[in-house]
Amino acid sequence: MKKTFFLILWLLFILVGCRAAIQPQNSVFREEKAKEGAIDPYVWDFGKAKEGKVLKHNFIFKNEAKGNLKIEKLGSSCGCMVPQAKKKILAPQESAIIEVNFNTKGYSGEVSQFVYVNTDNSLNPIIRLTVKARVEK
Repeated sequence: MKKTFFLILWLLFILVGCRAAIQPQNSVFREEKAKEGAIDPYVWDFGKAKEGKVLKHNFIFKNEAKGNLKIEKLGSSCGCMVPQAKKKILAPQESAIIEVNFNTKGYSGEVSQFVYVNTDNSLNPIIRLTVKARVEK
């Protein structure tokens, strides 16, 4: 009985440790901000939108690292999203605007699409931005 208890306790310790080790850095940031009641800067909800409209939003992307940060590439989860960043190299604490255009043509209902910001930060190389909308005909 005692061995079983310690085996279960050991397994829980390993599982919790592994989960914490693989959690991305920006999700830790999000959890801390959520506790403070702040809005997630990596999520934008357009609310209701008419199908066929092109929705635009500017994300503010800040370099929280101690060294320069290079935006190597911007990608998206579909061809309906066009992300652009004019500034690609950010000094520490410097910000850049990532403009996102979301074409709602062909969509209806709840929609979530993603922009992937690929950086040269080895600890957090890909940041995911989320765009949401409730598209109506």
